[in-house]
Amino acid sequence: MKYVEPIKNIQKIHELKQILLNRSRRDYCLFVMGINTGLRITELLHSKVSDVYCEETGRVLDFLSPETRKGTSYPHFYLNDQVKQAVGLYLSDNHLKSEDFLFCSAKTNSPITRQQAYRVIHAAAREAGIEHNVGTHTMRKTFGYHAYRKGVAISLLQKILKHASKSEAYVYLGIDPSSEEPVQIDVNL
Repeated sequence: MKYVEPIKNIQKIHELKQILLNRSRRDYCLFVMGINTGLRITELLHSKVSDVYCEETGRVLDFLSPETRKGTSYPHFYLNDQVKQAVGLYLSDNHLKSEDFLFCSAKTNSPITRQQAYRVIHAAAREAGIEHNVGTHTMRKTFGYHAYRKGVAISLLQKILKHASKSEAYVYLGIDPSSEEPVQIDVNL
């Protein structure tokens, strides 16, 4: 497995999102959920429509709690406005049932494969001019990197990412705390 990096450039993230949106709402939704939640690719791919959407209210849920995270120290993932918009857009033109996989293959009732997800993300990243190694783990690393840059404590990211130590989380996210610019924490009350 190749080492992949986070996408640190916000403009490149926006370009990649636009490329994916122009190709496929499903693929766009996958990327937006990945970079905004920090979920592993298997957790994303095994999510069902009912995990993110309430048919009764017609609304996207506030939190996703993947089956693989039950009983762990960090089982809930916030679905922010970006994710809610992407899920809403994707579900608006699909006839998925609540028991269907959210990222269902066009050919089967199964989720797309990790390999297919890799091909989608990798091809779009290349089209956006991102030259470093990119894969499905890039989404998770991008989430962690930008969460840290926006003031989320490395100890919390360590729990979310299920790393044994802060130093492991720093290495995983490609962050050198001694040489990084200061983090601006602004609650903007």
